[in-house]
Amino acid sequence: MKKLIFIVPFLLILFSVRLEAQDLADIDPILIHLKGQILNRDDGLPVPYVHVVNLRTHGGTTTNSEGKFAMEMLNVDSLAISAMGFMKEYVQVPPKLHSDSLFIIWLRPLRFAIGEVEVKGKSNVVNMDGISTGKPVDIDPELRGDAFNTKPPWYAAVFSPASFIQYHVSRKEKQKREVRSAIVSEKRWEYLSQYYSKDVVMELTGLDEVEADSFMIYFNSKGMLNEVNNNYQVREAILEQYELYQLEKE
Repeated sequence: MKKLIFIVPFLLILFSVRLEAQDLADIDPILIHLKGQILNRDDGLPVPYVHVVNLRTHGGTTTNSEGKFAMEMLNVDSLAISAMGFMKEYVQVPPKLHSDSLFIIWLRPLRFAIGEVEVKGKSNVVNMDGISTGKPVDIDPELRGDAFNTKPPWYAAVFSPASFIQYHVSRKEKQKREVRSAIVSEKRWEYLSQYYSKDVVMELTGLDEVEADSFMIYFNSKGMLNEVNNNYQVREAILEQYELYQLEKE
């Protein structure tokens, strides 16, 4: 009796899979333009920057800030959906989906159970006897730190005359600030380069290597990397500029 209880559900699942496969076999593959949106199953909010991959062609795209995407595929293709912090999903696009319809895909957030952690520490008392305290620096506040890494604007002659004169009179001061600016630019590029590369551009836009090089020249000329600070902003800037890039080419 126990074996029968186990076998019956298995046969039903196998029968349903065969019916689904038979239904797909009866459908003539045609090219469709799929428009979809990825939503969070918990709160119904859009999930941005999700990777959507066609399992047949291994090509794909990424959702925008509203969780929406569009791609050309066959009406019998399946998609792999993956995003950081969510469970990976595999979906079969309904063969009879209307071209004007928005295909909704739900993702389930990942949850991890973390046990209680007790942190104990021990610090040694530092003897501060004999250590001199800091002294005030006789430098105008506007000349300290990174406030003027670059050449001061013309109105600095009115609001910060000391800084303006110091910059233009002292060659050493000018060189020091130019070095500061170069260091900041180098560190910023080192940080952003982990998010901005030809591979990322090709993945988001679908361009080949030659076209990606041309687009990156266009993108870099806009100075967009000076306006972004993280992975999401880099991807959003690439997608926005790519739309403008396509319009200018037409």
